[in-house]
Amino acid sequence: MDIQINGETRTFDAPLSVLEILRAMNLPAKKIAVELNLEIVPKSAYESQMVAEGDRIEIVHFIGGG
Repeated sequence: MDIQINGETRTFDAPLSVLEILRAMNLPAKKIAVELNLEIVPKSAYESQMVAEGDRIEIVHFIGGG
């Protein structure tokens, strides 16, 4: 399955949830925001929101500062 993540095509073996993709990319779910096909995915839906062939994901990392 090919999906676009931050403009780059990535290939995964099977349909996955948003959370499974984050884990595969070693990203901490607590410190990021995810947009799937121009819709923000609530953190509470990361585990249940499935990603399909051709979907587009944008991932934004939160960075603290002061």
